[in-house]
Amino acid sequence: MADLYETLGVHRDSSFDEIKKAYRKLAREYHPDVNPDPAVKDRFKEITAAYEVLSDPTKRQKYDLGGDQFSGFGGAQNFGFGDIMDAFFGGGGQRGPRSRARAGQDALIGVELNLEEVAFGTEREITVETATRCDKCHGTGCADDTKPQTCGICKGRGEIQQVTRSFIGNVMTSRPCNNCSGYGSVIPHPCNECAGDGRVRTRRTINVKIPAGVEGGNRIHLAGQGEVGPGGGPAGDLYVEIVEKPHDFLIRDGKDLHISIAISMAAAALGTTVTVETLDGPQPVEIKPGCQSADAMTLRGFGVTKLRGTGRGDLVVHVEVVTPTRVSQEEQDLLRKFSKMRGEKLSTFKVHHRNKEHNEHGLFGRVRDAFNR
Repeated sequence: MADLYETLGVHRDSSFDEIKKAYRKLAREYHPDVNPDPAVKDRFKEITAAYEVLSDPTKRQKYDLGGDQFSGFGGAQNFGFGDIMDAFFGGGGQRGPRSRARAGQDALIGVELNLEEVAFGTEREITVETATRCDKCHGTGCADDTKPQTCGICKGRGEIQQVTRSFIGNVMTSRPCNNCSGYGSVIPHPCNECAGDGRVRTRRTINVKIPAGVEGGNRIHLAGQGEVGPGGGPAGDLYVEIVEKPHDFLIRDGKDLHISIAISMAAAALGTTVTVETLDGPQPVEIKPGCQSADAMTLRGFGVTKLRGTGRGDLVVHVEVVTPTRVSQEEQDLLRKFSKMRGEKLSTFKVHHRNKEHNEHGLFGRVRDAFNR
């Protein structure tokens, strides 16, 4: 008898997956349905017999210890067609009737929130339409005072087996029972509410707690609040996705907020105090004398609550100094007098070398980018 490992072309320390892969390759080449040459029949029997032994841990161990690889196992004649199919298509699946109860699918719903709600957290009642367990049959799918009956075709096995003889011995094929769809039982009197599915579609209201600090795209996971499965199976999960509405004048950057205000040249030169609207109501902001466009003042703790943390971000106030576009003759005269008093010439200028990294990545740059989205 040839060495079984050599027959399949594998090493003695090959794994089960490697042995199965080798057998599938050879079986495709030498299977009588693929290669009608009578000379290959014996070769197919050899590789089939080798796979029968090497794919079974007990038989393989006995063979490795020098025992008769076919003794007590009935030889290759009893190698079933189902085992060949297992080698080709993965096999190893659970046989027998399958359960009517199967897990339900997850569900996703969006909820739109304003900046105040995501900043401080809130509660929302949302209405979802999903499959729920049928209250009339309690998920069984059966009408009142009835229950599933054993399938008369497969006798509760959920599959039909057929045995035929071939050149390699008895060939057994199995397939799901068409009468019961593989369940092993039938429902002769289905529930008239759910038509035997064990679930119905309905609308229900769920109270959802929105934690402070969430952002658009975040999802809140509600376990067991999704679709109930067929046959009264366990429900999937519900995911609530946050959709954040843009604020009229506040721009969010993570936990921080930004606001842009415009002041006059006089206010920028002399300094002033302005009042800006925040999430906490009006707050005073001091503008120091000599303020320039793109200057920023920070109000600590007036931003968004930190998600899964403590404290809040900041509110950054960005200043834009507005130059008047219409100036009266009297105002022009005053401006010229002011310029003369300062020893300035209107025709002179100097190049202001700004820090490029500050311009592109600083706070004002982020606000500018946010406005341009």
